Amino acid sequence: MRNLQASIGRSSDGTLHVAFRLEGDVSRIRWPPAGPAREGTRLWEHTCFELFIARKEEPTYHELNAAPSREWAIYAFRDYREPAPQPHERVVPEISERRSGESFELEVRLALTHLSLEYADASLRIGLSAVVETKEGRLSYWALRHPRDKPDFHDPDAFVLCLEPPPAGR
Repeated sequence: MRNLQASIGRSSDGTLHVAFRLEGDVSRIRWPPAGPAREGTRLWEHTCFELFIARKEEPTYHELNAAPSREWAIYAFRDYREPAPQPHERVVPEISERRSGESFELEVRLALTHLSLEYADASLRIGLSAVVETKEGRLSYWALRHPRDKPDFHDPDAFVLCLEPPPAGR
């Protein structure tokens, strides 16, 4: 892969929008077959895009994995890698993907309040990352920041983006 770009935004209704764009020889990537949107498991073992969300100054966070197959998984943590109960309501993100020539795009939309009511008007720390698997089975780990020698997307120091709530009345 030559490049991975990501963008993130938050609308006034509390919807989070994340877009990932891979550029390069995408024919070398092992793509899971596309299917209906459904909950998956262990998505990080293959090509997968990841989003980590935490309130500023709080150890609790959520992880969203989204695969090109349109499978997804959501995890809650009370602290670094310490699982917490999942949200009470079933959270189903919207996932779409596009491929063209030397690029692949995956977009995810999700209501923040479905993860936590505390996210509605909070300043958030965000980590964006991806696991890319080649057809030969090699994995590469992409992130905005790898704070340690070994990639660890859960490291709170990897949550380097700050996403402020939209201004009131917009």
